[in-house]
Amino acid sequence: MNAEPIPAISAQQIAGTAFGHDEALVEVRDLTVRFVTRETTVHAVNGVNFSVRPGEVLCILGESGSGKSVTLRAMMRLLPPRRTRIEGSIAIDGQDVLALDKRALGELRGGLVSMIFQEPMTALDPVYTIGTQIAETVLRHKGGSRAAARARALELLELVKIPEAARRLDNYPHELSGGLRQRAMIAMALSCGPRLLLADEPTTALDATVQIQVLILLRRLQRELGMGTIFVTHDLGVAAEIADRIAVMYAGRIVEEGPVADVLRAPLHPYTQGLLASTVHGQSRERDIEAIPGSPPDLRRLAAGCAFAPRCGLVQSECHAAMPEPRYTAAGRMARCVRITQAALAAAE
Repeated sequence: MNAEPIPAISAQQIAGTAFGHDEALVEVRDLTVRFVTRETTVHAVNGVNFSVRPGEVLCILGESGSGKSVTLRAMMRLLPPRRTRIEGSIAIDGQDVLALDKRALGELRGGLVSMIFQEPMTALDPVYTIGTQIAETVLRHKGGSRAAARARALELLELVKIPEAARRLDNYPHELSGGLRQRAMIAMALSCGPRLLLADEPTTALDATVQIQVLILLRRLQRELGMGTIFVTHDLGVAAEIADRIAVMYAGRIVEEGPVADVLRAPLHPYTQGLLASTVHGQSRERDIEAIPGSPPDLRRLAAGCAFAPRCGLVQSECHAAMPEPRYTAAGRMARCVRITQAALAAAE
């Protein structure tokens, strides 16, 4: 098939607008995700709201089981449809994701929105070479010739700084190290110039040195290409490195949100305070790490009040009565806690 060569990647093609534009690229409103079986119902995500502007990085932070990954998969509609109930709205670049038919959803995935998974060895196909997998993605969404698609695959491997990129095109996933596999997956995610990148703990399986390299690479590519990005992690250090804003998630709800520096400098919610106190970063050697007591709640049986109340050292009677309403500062910070007064909000400005 004769076709025009696929044009090179550029920030203008991908973004079309700079970070700071008032119009949101992503709008998630009242998102609820339940997993329903004959025996029980798991309330995995419970009324989540957030938005992401073009060129912005939102980091969703929280312990395992808080609903972070489920939120990303709901945005791509990758959850098993027979036992999943999704309510609310998800709009990406003006498209109602929950209303898309199968064909339109296929165009969305990999084209407008791409996702980097936590473990590339399970996400990459073991029987095809890296170059073939990237080229097939390009052909699916951009068309063109196979030669042009392979040339794009090489360009992308060089973009993500894979050494000897031309030789790596013909490697199978098992022939690459964990760091190179993750870079190859990033290349595949960028292959069709997405406007939105979803990253589900993409550095968790990597050692510390490779993790830093991948984070720096992701941040550089995100800024150069102008993508909106949602980055899921449980690591505060990763959040500080990659994010513009942080949304702290607990028991399927966002309990605090704000600019990364403000949230890490002066957290408002007791859960966020507990996360910061339980890390070695910035702590004195003589001081013990203050672990959050107890365990996350059972999502099959959530109580009516604040889900963090059983683990909170500042709990009071009204915490058990009802879920606290979100409280906002003029600077765009939000927290759900009955103890947050207007004075505390003013101090956080």
